Amino acid sequence: MRIALIAHDKKKNQMIDFAVKYKDVLAKHDLYATGTTGTLIMGETGLNITRMKSGPLGGDQQIGSMIADGKIDLVIFLRDPLTAQPHEPDISALLRLCDVFSIPLATNAATASIIMNALRNGDIEG
Repeated sequence: MRIALIAHDKKKNQMIDFAVKYKDVLAKHDLYATGTTGTLIMGETGLNITRMKSGPLGGDQQIGSMIADGKIDLVIFLRDPLTAQPHEPDISALLRLCDVFSIPLATNAATASIIMNALRNGDIEG
């Protein structure tokens, strides 16, 4: 499975904790991430991650393009709903593409954990 990992600035520590907790599951899949998020996860976990640009510099759009091209199967996007994002149109487009192409999308740690446990248990084909 090809998994995209994205986190807003105030959610990056939560994403790192998530990646550490589910490292065994994530290690079995092809991982992609926006720039800083990918760097931080790799530094803490040693996971192999293909990094895109930073979200505000086009990384969200790069992942959106991969979704449209059938190259992403799952998106974990830990969003900060309480902070305005300068690239909000890019974020909205990414979320819309997940809906258009029926790509599973977790926008918070609770939903992401349910998906990871389903992958770990074989309830979702990876």
